[in-house]
Amino acid sequence: MKKLFLMTVAVAALAAGTAMSADLKFQPGQDAKFNWKSYDDFKSAHADLKGETLTIFGPWRGEDEALFTSVLNYFTEATGANVKYSSSENYEQQIVIDTQAGSPPNVAILPQPGLLANLASKGYLAPLGDDLASWVKTNYGAGDSWVGYGTYKGKDGKDAFYAFPYKADLKSLVWYVPENFEEAGYKVPTTMEDLFKLSDQIVKDGGTPWCIGLGSGGATGWPATDWVEDLMLRTVSPTDYDGWVDNSLKFNDPKVVNAIDEFGKFAKNAKYVSGGVAAVASTDFRDSPKGLFAVPPKCYLHKQASFIPSFFPEGTKLGQDADFFYFPPYAAHPELGKPVLGAGTLAAITKDSKAARAFIQFLQTPIAQEVWMAQSGFLTPYKGVNTATYANDTMKKEGELLTTATTFRFDGSDLMPGKIGAGAFWTGMVDFVGGKSAQDSADAIQKAWDGIK
Repeated sequence: MKKLFLMTVAVAALAAGTAMSADLKFQPGQDAKFNWKSYDDFKSAHADLKGETLTIFGPWRGEDEALFTSVLNYFTEATGANVKYSSSENYEQQIVIDTQAGSPPNVAILPQPGLLANLASKGYLAPLGDDLASWVKTNYGAGDSWVGYGTYKGKDGKDAFYAFPYKADLKSLVWYVPENFEEAGYKVPTTMEDLFKLSDQIVKDGGTPWCIGLGSGGATGWPATDWVEDLMLRTVSPTDYDGWVDNSLKFNDPKVVNAIDEFGKFAKNAKYVSGGVAAVASTDFRDSPKGLFAVPPKCYLHKQASFIPSFFPEGTKLGQDADFFYFPPYAAHPELGKPVLGAGTLAAITKDSKAARAFIQFLQTPIAQEVWMAQSGFLTPYKGVNTATYANDTMKKEGELLTTATTFRFDGSDLMPGKIGAGAFWTGMVDFVGGKSAQDSADAIQKAWDGIK
């Protein structure tokens, strides 16, 4: 924008209609796959915010901050508001400090529903209204799940919808090399029972089905928690999953022990895992998928979240050299539908204003999501976006899993107390793979939970 001030008045006047557009990643109206009507409609309804300041605090830094800023530029262009975004390396602590000090931003965007629930209980969040909750329920895949993650008890003890979901992450994925499947004549399984059959067939054919690595330095064990969480969603009800996360369903309940044992059918089967069972805990999760690309393959399957292609060999073309399929449900549990495990960010108003309300409305527009979708690292359960705007077919497929999910749940370990989700659960899974029984491992984790005061 500084360049504009160096122009002559005459040139500036000629450029007035497009001055802000120079900051827009995609020019309005120029690419039909974007929903420019949603942008134009929003712009005509909120052109009265000139001179207003909107402060936003969020988790995105570095490249992600640049991507989010590219979205904010459309809000600025449409409204004329002065938008200021900030973040912090310790953003979880910073938002608590700012709200308690009486100097919060207008909008806080956070990936922790539990933290937002705590802020709401102290009266630091403004309710967004039942109409918006109904809109999310209707327009989002697994809408009830997302409404639940944005609904908390206020200072008055009553439930209200406080947090709008924006940007999701996906974990329920199994990666493979299509060429390896084609050469061996394998088909992508659509049920958990078929996934076990495929694993057995690979063994029968002389191969090794899985690469599993739990290594992550001081965080070793966390990849196993994702396995157990996904298996919980496929063997018990969403209500039971929520109870497990808040410990109203004890960690050593038979339902949880069963899910851990199901993980063991993969990770503790020497014929199933590359390098044998001993290699599972010692292999770094970043190195684990490399076996997919060995010649001949050291493994055919690798379960990991949507970020894992960052650790594939350089030059790997997604959709061609590597692809994924949905970690399937059990045919024996049709009542559980199509659950998806992941995470997401939620936008809440921490200092109410006309601009803050307008910003939440902006996030409802397809364009506020499509601009980021068309670049990188953004998935959404919003069914109103055009999936053709995704930067590549892999992201498009991932996005479609979110919009067609029947249940969405956040990573359970992230929602548990830190001493459990980022402590006893991790070490408990390492002990389990190392030879401890599922029951003993679960008992130890529950004992740690009972010890929290």
